Amino acid sequence: MNAHNSENRQTVVSGNKLLHRRPPDRAQTIRFIFQTGFLVLNLWIGAQFYLWVRYYESIGESWKVSRPPGVEGWLPIASLMNLKAWLFTGDVPAIHPAGMFLLSAFLVMSLVIPKSFCSWLCPIGTLSEALHRFGNKLMGRNFRAPQWLDLPLRSIKYLLLGFFVCAVGVMSIQAIHGFLWGPYGIVADVRMLNFFRNLSLTSGLVIALLVVLSVFFKNFWCRYACPYGALMGLVSLASPVRIRRNASICIDCAKCSEVCPSLLPVDRLAVVRSPECTGCYDCVSVCPADRALEMMAGRRHRVRPMWIAAVVAGIFAGFVAAARLSDSWETRLPDSVYLELIPKSNSFSHPR
Repeated sequence: MNAHNSENRQTVVSGNKLLHRRPPDRAQTIRFIFQTGFLVLNLWIGAQFYLWVRYYESIGESWKVSRPPGVEGWLPIASLMNLKAWLFTGDVPAIHPAGMFLLSAFLVMSLVIPKSFCSWLCPIGTLSEALHRFGNKLMGRNFRAPQWLDLPLRSIKYLLLGFFVCAVGVMSIQAIHGFLWGPYGIVADVRMLNFFRNLSLTSGLVIALLVVLSVFFKNFWCRYACPYGALMGLVSLASPVRIRRNASICIDCAKCSEVCPSLLPVDRLAVVRSPECTGCYDCVSVCPADRALEMMAGRRHRVRPMWIAAVVAGIFAGFVAAARLSDSWETRLPDSVYLELIPKSNSFSHPR
């Protein structure tokens, strides 16, 4: 028996449960604005950095722009080195300091709202979402790897993270300083740019394959290969914020699991504790039953979309402002160093 009361918005459903329809929220609109804004910011940083590099490659004959410190956010290994050096010495690094501040901000975000950097800011995550949604529209579905294959593939990103953490962990502070102050470390950002400018056939094919796989499988790169996301996921395990399901209100429609980009069985869990959860709010937004599924801080406090937005924006802006106010945001080296190193940046081998 089904009945509908437009006045109190209650519908009788199977199992004698009353469905109190959840009012629509703006979570995904807000998140899309954040994702788009951060993607545009990174494109702007990339264009400015390219022009900066071209100035030194042309030996000062082209248009000079300032070096955008935000490019160091794309140097996670150098940022991890600097974070270790800062924790052990208390001194803010002089080479690539912005990367350390950005890494710290993203870690704190993930500690407060689980893995929120990945779903609210990460440009790769944004592109990955766009690709699998395109695939869903194109084919009417996305595919899922069988469990016997999915589990070992998911371990790849944790193995990569373990390798990088161990590599940095065994380095002494002196070795870290020697690496970052050496020619290779100083122009690590330039070498990153050159990787894409001088893309080899093998690298191009690998990137193309990842793009294609991301169309067929939800968040393929993020799910299987991203060590940065693996780190954010492990940190998020300590977060007090969780997705919680109220089984007495849940109508078992499974919509939450269908939209989950991390393929979590949200409809069968009381509390989502997985390091794969990205705090994207998709499952909560799609749930038709009011209070059946909520993002909660502890057991009593609901976390609304605007609060997530405020936390993400506040932490990001706070770390950048702190770095700027302490005069620790920019790498400051004489032009003569860049004029010497950048034109021959590809000739430097990785220090052992």
